[in-house]
Amino acid sequence: MTILVALVLGAVIGILLGLLGGGGSILAVPGLVYGLGIPLEQAVPMSLLVVGIAALFGAIPKIRVRQVQWRVAGVFAVTGLLAAFAGGAANRLLPQAVTLAGFAVVMIASGIRMLSSTEGSGTACRAEGSTVDWRRCTSRAVPAGLGVGFLTGLFGVGGGFLIIPALVLLLGIEMSVAVGTSLVIVTANSGSGLLAYLGNLSLDWGLVAVFTATAIGGSLIAGRYGKKVDTARLQKWFAYLIFAVAVFVLVQVIVVR
Repeated sequence: MTILVALVLGAVIGILLGLLGGGGSILAVPGLVYGLGIPLEQAVPMSLLVVGIAALFGAIPKIRVRQVQWRVAGVFAVTGLLAAFAGGAANRLLPQAVTLAGFAVVMIASGIRMLSSTEGSGTACRAEGSTVDWRRCTSRAVPAGLGVGFLTGLFGVGGGFLIIPALVLLLGIEMSVAVGTSLVIVTANSGSGLLAYLGNLSLDWGLVAVFTATAIGGSLIAGRYGKKVDTARLQKWFAYLIFAVAVFVLVQVIVVR
C-alpha cells in the first residue's frame, strides 16, 4: 500500500510540475506525512529531493525550445540560496504543529493567488515579449526570490506555486516561459534547501527511488503533451484542491493538539 501511494503521489507531483511549472510540490509534504506516515523531519528533505530531480527533468524540454529566462532564474536562485538555509534552520527550531499550520496558511494564500486571472502590475516590468526590464523590476525580483527561498527551506517545497505568480503577476513574463523558468528555479531552490538537511538526512531510499521515478515520468509526459491541456482551468481546479488539503492539515493539527 505504501508503494502504491508513493507511485500515485509521485505521478501527480510530476504531472503538475510539467504542466504548471510548480504546484505539485505543495502536495508532497502533506502526502508524505499523512498519506505515508513519514515524520515531518524526513518528509521535508524527501520532498525537496524528489521535487528537485523531477523539476530538473521537466525543465529539459523547456530549455531545448528556449522557454527559460536565465537571468530571472539566476536572480531567484542566488537570492534563494541563503534564504533556503535560513528556512531549513527555522524548520528544525519550530514545533511540527506550528510548521504544518504555517504551511496550511501559505497553501491558502497560494490558492487565492492561483484563482486570480489578472496580470496585476507585472506588465510594468516587461520590456519586450517576455524580456524583463531589470532597472524597474529588480526591487520586485530580489524580495520575491528571498521569500520563495525561505519558504522552500522551511516547508520542503520547490516553490513553484509561489514562483509562477511572481513571474507572471509581478514581472509580466508569458506563462509558457514562466513555466520553464520556474522549473529551473525549483531545481536550484530544492537543491539549496536540501543542503541545509544533509547533516541530519535519514531517508527510506527505496521509497525515494519509487517516488522520484514516477515524478520524473509524470513531468516528462506532462511536458510533452501539456499543450493540449487547458492550464487555466487546471490551475483553478488545483487551487480548490489546495484549499481542501490546507483545511485537512489544519484540522489534523488541531486534533493532534
